[in-house]
Amino acid sequence: KTKKQEEEEEEEVSDSPTEVKMSQIIMPCHCNHRQELCVGQLLKWIDITACLSAERHAMSPCVTASMDDINFEHTIRVGQVVSIKSKVNRAFNSSMEVGIQVSCEDLFSGHHWKVCHAYATFVTQRKETGERVLLKPIVPETQKEQLEYSLAAERRRVRMLHDDIIKDLLTHGCIQQGDSVEFSNAVAAEKTKVESVELVLPPHTNHQVNTFGGQIMAWMVNVATIAARYRLCQTHPTLRTIDMFTFRGPSQIGDRLLLKAIVNNAFTDSIEVGVRAEAYQDLGTNRHINSAFMIFEVLDDHGKPCTLPRLQPEPLEGERRFQEAIARKKIRLDRYIIVKHVYLSYNNVSTLKTLASRKKWRLSSEKDKVRLYSLEEKTMLSFRVDTEVDVPAHTAFSLLAELCNRPSWDTYYQKCDLIHQVDDDDFLYHVVTPSVHPKGIHQDFILLASKRRPCGSGDSYVIALRSVLLTSHPPTEGCNRGEVLCAGFIIQDTKNNIYYNQASPEVLPYISSDIAGLSTSFYNIFSSCREYLTANRLHCTSETITGENLNSSPQSNEADRLSLSLCSTQQ
Repeated sequence: KTKKQEEEEEEEVSDSPTEVKMSQIIMPCHCNHRQELCVGQLLKWIDITACLSAERHAMSPCVTASMDDINFEHTIRVGQVVSIKSKVNRAFNSSMEVGIQVSCEDLFSGHHWKVCHAYATFVTQRKETGERVLLKPIVPETQKEQLEYSLAAERRRVRMLHDDIIKDLLTHGCIQQGDSVEFSNAVAAEKTKVESVELVLPPHTNHQVNTFGGQIMAWMVNVATIAARYRLCQTHPTLRTIDMFTFRGPSQIGDRLLLKAIVNNAFTDSIEVGVRAEAYQDLGTNRHINSAFMIFEVLDDHGKPCTLPRLQPEPLEGERRFQEAIARKKIRLDRYIIVKHVYLSYNNVSTLKTLASRKKWRLSSEKDKVRLYSLEEKTMLSFRVDTEVDVPAHTAFSLLAELCNRPSWDTYYQKCDLIHQVDDDDFLYHVVTPSVHPKGIHQDFILLASKRRPCGSGDSYVIALRSVLLTSHPPTEGCNRGEVLCAGFIIQDTKNNIYYNQASPEVLPYISSDIAGLSTSFYNIFSSCREYLTANRLHCTSETITGENLNSSPQSNEADRLSLSLCSTQQ
């Protein structure tokens, strides 16, 4: 985001009744020996703030169910003020997503900076009768709230599949196996083991007499730091990331919490520590209540990452943890783009919805109820087209989702073939488009189409498109392989129809003359689209079609170009 965009978002005043703010001045008792705020203490404050937001909306007791990945961008020192703001983004049946923003302020310099953001899932506790508490829906007011509300459904989908994806990556060999052969200077993984027992006392619990999730995480951070610091690198590590984790069960006053930590893998400049928390009573069996994976960095005096010693994993279980750590690192580096379609699909849909939330669109021209808008942001150009059709939303969604039929109404789609159906919601297509120049060569694309039906009231139908790399489908001879970074349709039950599009060097020739008012090619295409939908409609219901943008760029030899999630492209 540009600084201007962030300032515009801050100007949006939200009167959300679920918003809770906490400010804490950092005292020495909150810090480690380096006078930096302990991450465990910050996690406790985050959990408390988010729980208050959840209970304010539910009007009943709530517990922490899970926390998404948290990346700590900066440390906080003694004397500085940390501000935590939380708000319920969306409520489902008995669970809700709470968004948390953490920032810091230096009172003497007046400098503000972002520390981290997080998404936590809270669930309501059952009533005394055993009946579930059903949550009332959230009504987003600002554009930013609408975007978070929409993306919450996508994040929920990812959470439900996260554990299965790690197993699938390893089972099908999608991740290159790490080298765990013995090295002369390697540190044995068993030497990094740490165990600690904590007795749950009243100060560690909430008003429901359950152990605070943040308190459990603080204890887990403590043993993880010991494993990373004293048992491996022998210097102070900095906690940078905590992977997504889920609380498997509650803990109460009187429980003994057994915390186990071990270094799973040591990479060139980072360490993954796995931590397991088990609860038990005097004579009871151990209950597994949580597991987490924490990533540490070791920095030198200049703030540069230090090279770490190699790790020799234990046989069997240690080897499994060693390989799974590589899979998790791959996911973190690629931001879930290339390694698994579920995460690529999430980025595909979220990028499209983010583009739809952009402000300050300028009307360029209008003809036959088709309105063309453009938006320029520094070197970025985006455009949108609004139109209306007399077709039910579900019908329009079904027709437009059949991408193979698009050549029948879109002259810029010369050919479209289905390559593979990934699942019920995601499909891979090969698309060929003609050149705008008489003697130019055609372009082709490998597109992932991600289709989403409404998850609740106020949601839209979404068809998101973006390029992917398939080794089985190299560039076609006689065609220039292009890349679509963000494209698709959004179909809404409103009276306003919007089509968004972003322009790259390949797309600009198709649209520039329309923006300048010298051509009507896009009007003709969307008029043809309306005719196509109307001719194939099942019922006559006034709906809105919001199509979002095609954004192409020349093929890059670098595979990581596919992991970009851009909301506009260079002019």
